[in-house]
Amino acid sequence: MVQEPEPDVVRAAMAGDLAAFEWLVRCYQAHVWRFLRHLLGDGALAEDVTQETFLRVYQHLPTFAWRSKFSTWVFRVARNAGIDALRNRRRHDQLLHVLPRPQPEPPPDARAEAWAAVAALTPKLREALLLVEVFGFTYREAAQVLRVPDGTVKSRVFQARVRLAAWRDEEGRAD
Repeated sequence: MVQEPEPDVVRAAMAGDLAAFEWLVRCYQAHVWRFLRHLLGDGALAEDVTQETFLRVYQHLPTFAWRSKFSTWVFRVARNAGIDALRNRRRHDQLLHVLPRPQPEPPPDARAEAWAAVAALTPKLREALLLVEVFGFTYREAAQVLRVPDGTVKSRVFQARVRLAAWRDEEGRAD
């Protein structure tokens, strides 16, 4: 579960205290990387986008207006950086679509297969599911990160759960 930093630490970082900012990075870095790894489906890209996220957080920290939790704001910045990376990857993939890349098949593993099913969800369903189910955000907090109404988050999480249940049922029949 993502914890909130003390407001004094955030204020110190906003005032330019590098030690306070470093503490915030350490507090959120693993959570942001996990979110981005699952959103992007690529650990190395997630590392790059995590760095980009904290660069953006540092640059825009003075604009944090306390209208939401700090964690919500950080995840919104991460989501936006992730969406930018997905767009860039899509453009790159369109250029290389004529060159098929062989994908090595990992040995079947229930956990890996489950994450593959999550990765197969659309980005909108996947990010809503990750924020609510993996990171423990409330629907309202996830809605703030995604900048959509609470009902949209609820709908997306529901749709993701239905698709994952259908995947699980289909996998059960294949055995």
